[in-house]
Amino acid sequence: MVYEQLIRNWSEIATHLSKPKNDQDLDRLIELSDYLMDHMSEKLEGLLDYVGLLIEEYESKNIPEPEGDPIEALQLLMKEHGLRQKDLVEIGSPGVISEVLNRKRELNKRQIIALSERFHCSPAVFL
Repeated sequence: MVYEQLIRNWSEIATHLSKPKNDQDLDRLIELSDYLMDHMSEKLEGLLDYVGLLIEEYESKNIPEPEGDPIEALQLLMKEHGLRQKDLVEIGSPGVISEVLNRKRELNKRQIIALSERFHCSPAVFL
């Protein structure tokens, strides 16, 4: 039965799917989330949603949303998540990403929504 398999393997699964208690646990979940996004399929959508909820809950309680300049907020979030420019596919091509980060182009509505979903924060952070 499926439940028996789940119970038998829970100790291994729990280390990857439990509520984060500290920043290391959060980093582990973010890494899992990135992996799931890279290997996305319909079968994994529910798991990605669950991991996203765990991340969002921890961050909302423990990490204040950046305030002020949207580009500084984006750079801070990139640093916190260990991201580089090429990882911001939500924004667009490498050229567009560079222009946004160098303040030659403003974020548009689509980009703001995508970034707020990725970083589980209010779109107001990027306004």
